[in-house]
Amino acid sequence: MAYINLCKYEDMSPEIQAKAQPILEKTGKLGEIFELLALDEKIYTATDNMVQTYLLQETLLPYSTKERIALLVSLENNCTMCVDVHKNIAKMLGMSEEQVEATLNGVDAIECEEAEKILLRLCLKAASKENYKTTQEDIDEVKDAGYSEVEIVEAIAITGYFNYINTLSNVFGLGK
Repeated sequence: MAYINLCKYEDMSPEIQAKAQPILEKTGKLGEIFELLALDEKIYTATDNMVQTYLLQETLLPYSTKERIALLVSLENNCTMCVDVHKNIAKMLGMSEEQVEATLNGVDAIECEEAEKILLRLCLKAASKENYKTTQEDIDEVKDAGYSEVEIVEAIAITGYFNYINTLSNVFGLGK
């Protein structure tokens, strides 16, 4: 149960209700994070834009990499609600149960190219409170592994998004 009163469907703005309707039709309920964000239309819209742009649209990074970032950062932030949600999303996007479980066991347990592991390690460093210790060498290592600067920015933007959404979820006791 959340630590604050979440927004009920009937109290949402018509614009947010329009976004909620397909979710309700498909799943029969709205997640607590949706109801939290719906408390303020500007916060909801800004967050929805990030989800649409970073996670749902096809981008330079494959969906499996994006979901690995989601899982690893959410795990690092101890956001059990987001880990559970993204385990299911990862499977819907084609990752096997074994691939999801390997991701939850850490970067070294993932069966992927070493280049992706280098990128994921940078994302975990960026997710930490010591992200200010990131150096030119850290970025160069990822570039040397074959990632473009735009792909690196995208990965770190996704990392930042998960730090943001994990913070909201954890601070307000969502999914407990």
